[in-house]
Amino acid sequence: MSRIIGMRRFTGAALLACLGLGTLLSACDNNKPRTLQDIKHVFVIVLENKNFDDTFGSSTQDPYLQSLPAKGALLTQYYGTGHASLDNYISMISGQATANATSGDCTNYVDFVMSGTTPDGQAIGDGCVYPASIKTLPDQLKAAGLSWKGYMEDMGNDPARESASCGHPAIGAADLTNAPEAASASVPDGDQYATRHNPFVYFHSILDTPDCEARVVNLRQLDTDLASASSTPNFAFITPNVCNDGHDGDGTGAANKGCVGGAPGGLTSADGFLKIWVPKIMSSPAFKKDGLLIINFDEGNYASVAPTTTDGVTTYTITFPGEHCCEQQIGPNITRPSAETLPVSPTMQYVIRIDGYGGDRTGAVLLSPFIKGGTVSDVPYNHYSMLKSLQDIFSLSPYLGYAGQDGLMPFGSDIFTQF
Repeated sequence: MSRIIGMRRFTGAALLACLGLGTLLSACDNNKPRTLQDIKHVFVIVLENKNFDDTFGSSTQDPYLQSLPAKGALLTQYYGTGHASLDNYISMISGQATANATSGDCTNYVDFVMSGTTPDGQAIGDGCVYPASIKTLPDQLKAAGLSWKGYMEDMGNDPARESASCGHPAIGAADLTNAPEAASASVPDGDQYATRHNPFVYFHSILDTPDCEARVVNLRQLDTDLASASSTPNFAFITPNVCNDGHDGDGTGAANKGCVGGAPGGLTSADGFLKIWVPKIMSSPAFKKDGLLIINFDEGNYASVAPTTTDGVTTYTITFPGEHCCEQQIGPNITRPSAETLPVSPTMQYVIRIDGYGGDRTGAVLLSPFIKGGTVSDVPYNHYSMLKSLQDIFSLSPYLGYAGQDGLMPFGSDIFTQF
């Protein structure tokens, strides 16, 4: 039987019963067509800097992650929307494209100075923290009477750097969380929280309200919130620390330095994180009733590292292809290709070269009672597609930024195979 996006057909008997006079409403409710809006709780776990061919292909570091598509859907053509990290996180919740500062991960936490907007809602200018006029998915959820939370691992472990809720530097200050902290007498658990992986604190529409303190919290709170469907937010955004998201270390080889706390990092640590938290989410009342879990990566990894030495200075040129899909637009604030030189010492420097304006192919896994295990989709999607899909699930409008791009496909019946 062919599937219709967002609904399934009644059986003939159920249809006749629900058309009959005097039919109990509960019987009809049990047989009504299910739609995308029957998903009421969405969880997103964002990992870091991995290419599809590694993560879901050649890698031996992530057996748990590689086992998950058998329980849900593998998106083989899912792409990031930029490089390095922050611009991807921002696009996931606002549809805003890359700016020069966000492409550089906003090492200084400064306001976004905006001179205007494009007809498709893109802020024109540069900086980090968007003005309150630029809206986000949480803003729309709140307006619709729906709940949301961001769960940030390690946030607040070092109170001298950031608070345990809504953790961020002061406007205009350097972001000290760019350097992870190992455990010490003053910070027993270490602190590997990174502001740049917490998109909520880059929007004044969130930052300047009580919601930031109440809803952007340490990951520890998720255990409590998962206890019942009523305490679980409709939208939960989960950020591991920079070791457990795969950002630091590579998990292999004698030269691997691992994470500051001694864990291997890379896909090895990311896999360990998923092995703890995915079963907790999937066994929660909210997920089992009407949940969706999305596991994606912010961006792909670099394609090559080429060292050259001139006049005693070794330069490592790190090249990102920047491939994109889905007719993604570049946005008003950057040009590509681009290259940035980062001095490390008098004898060493890095050159970060980005040839395109996308984030390369990472793949994603979706798990849900509405998805048949073993589903594989080769349809091209990116972070804007995910945002558009979330807006469709929660019936939110208008589409934000490039989530409203003409022709952009939201997640469809190629993924939701159990409606």
